[in-house]
Amino acid sequence: MDFSSLVLIEKDKETGFIKKELGSFEVNEGALFVKKLYVLDDIVYMYFDTNKNVEEWEYSAIYDLFNNKAFTEKGYEIEEDLEEYNPTYIIKFNYVDDYDVMKGKIQEVVSIIDNEMNAVFEAIKGKESEYTE
Repeated sequence: MDFSSLVLIEKDKETGFIKKELGSFEVNEGALFVKKLYVLDDIVYMYFDTNKNVEEWEYSAIYDLFNNKAFTEKGYEIEEDLEEYNPTYIIKFNYVDDYDVMKGKIQEVVSIIDNEMNAVFEAIKGKESEYTE
């Protein structure tokens, strides 16, 4: 699937409904991992997951081996969303009313997501026995 852009929307604090579109941003294939992207109270929330169903052992292995530092070192907050079936993360950063700044941040985050998701899937290969015993 070719991915060309992500749309950033603003949510209403009271209702959670969409207030307006804040911009459409060209991104790379890493956007396939992104499930939600919105602004609430001047904070951007980007949810991403594995983009595929994982086995139970993979779920644990991904959370153990995923490199959160790749995000925090660049100044982004990252947290796990343990309510989802597949490993899911939420990235948070401040919204800036400047298209070019937001474009840079969104592209950077999507690139990190792409790199780190591919790296963690590579890192868990052959580790099933460590997570099923």
